[in-house]
Amino acid sequence: MRSGATGGPLTGRSGGGDYPERVILAVDTSLGTAVALIDADGRTVAEAAAPDPLGHAEVIGDLLAQVARPGITHVVAGMGPGPFTGLRIGIAAARAFALGRGLPVVPVPSHQAIALEAGATGPFAVVTDARRREIAVSVFDGVDADGIPNLLAPTRLEKRDAAIAEPVVEATELSAAALARGGARAIAAGRTLADAEPLYLRSPDVVQPGPPKRVSA
Repeated sequence: MRSGATGGPLTGRSGGGDYPERVILAVDTSLGTAVALIDADGRTVAEAAAPDPLGHAEVIGDLLAQVARPGITHVVAGMGPGPFTGLRIGIAAARAFALGRGLPVVPVPSHQAIALEAGATGPFAVVTDARRREIAVSVFDGVDADGIPNLLAPTRLEKRDAAIAEPVVEATELSAAALARGGARAIAAGRTLADAEPLYLRSPDVVQPGPPKRVSA
């Protein structure tokens, strides 16, 4: 597996752009736990993160308290791909924050934010740890005219040592500020980047038990 810019053009960093009168809070728990606030110009106002891939519920409230300010207009929720439980905590926190303040929630795939931060100009793959000796792979073809990374195919799971044809951006953490900027671009373009359903890496290990078997006399 290749990392960084090896094997293709990966130049520049996305940022700035047109964010008219929007103050956006972003929340993501696809890798660690990350929250950030950007202003109407796309600049990072506040950012806090905990890199531990576990313990999201224990830290999310404190991180939100660190960055929250008056005047927030939108809440961006990182929709994954990510583990079932951890991802649900971040999305629930984003939705609860928004509900309490009457704000809209903007769902953004977490790999979109990583792709935006990479600022790629050609086909490349975003790769994150999926645990269980697997990786989550999303392939992008640069960015669209509105500055949003163009996803070529749904995220897939691969073995950790799988060969990836495209240049690889392998991320171990996610910038919530980049997630917020991705949400701002989606709002400005009038686009919806993700459904309300999270992008789980796999089904939960614990499932609802079935009804008990009937015992005949």
